[in-house]
Amino acid sequence: MEEDLLKRGHILLMAVCTGLIVANIYYCQPLLVLISKSFGIPESKGGRITFLTQAGYALGLLFFVPLGDKLERRGQIVWMAGFAVAALILAAVSPNLLTMEIACVLIGATSVIPQLILPMAAHLASPSRTGKVIGSIMSGLLVGILLSRTLSGFVGAWLGWRGMFWVAAGISLCLLLIMRYTFPVSRPNFSGSYGSLMRTLLTLIKEQPVLREAAVINALGFATFGMFWTTLTFHLSGSPFNFRSDLIGLFGLAAAAGALAAPLVGGSADKRNPRITIGYGLGLLLFSFILLYIWADYVTGMVAGIVLLDLAMQCIHVSNQSRVYALNPGARNRLNTVYMTVSFTGTSLGSALGVVARDMAKWPGVCVAGMVLTAAAFAVYGLTYRRATGPLVN
Repeated sequence: MEEDLLKRGHILLMAVCTGLIVANIYYCQPLLVLISKSFGIPESKGGRITFLTQAGYALGLLFFVPLGDKLERRGQIVWMAGFAVAALILAAVSPNLLTMEIACVLIGATSVIPQLILPMAAHLASPSRTGKVIGSIMSGLLVGILLSRTLSGFVGAWLGWRGMFWVAAGISLCLLLIMRYTFPVSRPNFSGSYGSLMRTLLTLIKEQPVLREAAVINALGFATFGMFWTTLTFHLSGSPFNFRSDLIGLFGLAAAAGALAAPLVGGSADKRNPRITIGYGLGLLLFSFILLYIWADYVTGMVAGIVLLDLAMQCIHVSNQSRVYALNPGARNRLNTVYMTVSFTGTSLGSALGVVARDMAKWPGVCVAGMVLTAAAFAVYGLTYRRATGPLVN
């Protein structure tokens, strides 16, 4: 009966809310130069803000997302949105770097709402269209990630970086009300304690080889993604480009073109082995870093590399997520917790690695690091090609 509760309007609304909420953790990226100047710190230290936001997201994934298998999902989404509003306001009024860093960790931890919406949608959708539904909502998520940089760049240039966080708090407050009154009720079936819920995460990791494989491949892919977008601001603000934050933000439009392919990738995952699409995605990811290395000083080259990079990440992430959700419908939030916690740990570490690579070898160092991480993902993909799924965990 529950599968009939998810209508087309719900899917569209979930995609929009997912994109606007996840944007909270990416607004800071085009603003890193402005924030660094505001607090009088070097850019390399300012780049730590991105790492802390993504680390907070990983913590939220680990401790809050599993509750979606125990609590009524709409209610959990609404109160998480309330905490997100408070965290964004704290960032907007931060008097010093320490307060800003604390606010960024909280912004990351409270912006895990998309990872509560996705399992809810998978739970309510019929099995025959799970991949397509995930792909449609992922399209909103990825467009939100990418266009957040465009919005942030323009708002930062005209209202300052604090103005962007005030705007984000207002958007999140509106979304809170929309989600409260439009999302369907979704009740999970886990009746144990929070402790027993968390212990099953270890069981899932131990007994689900597909989960381990998907999480590691995705973490390596996300590491390249985080590394690229963290360092792109510094690359484009320096010679030969010397772009302001509003122009840097426009590069998110190029990435959004690739994000619109997510429903097609999800539909493909419903009809064929999604692992094939993952292989294509890894190939595109490697090729994108080669282009970004060769055409580092050309706007057209950078745009081409960005489009390919984000299309590659759709192939990898949407296909992996479809595989993970298919393992055990009753444990989707917990499966998603393991998968996304490992993935965003990769993102945060990739962001930190990107700052180091840029300090050591500038933009070429970032591109070479991306190629190495992609090669590592290819190695995992090849070594685990014929691995079977493990037993289900309830």
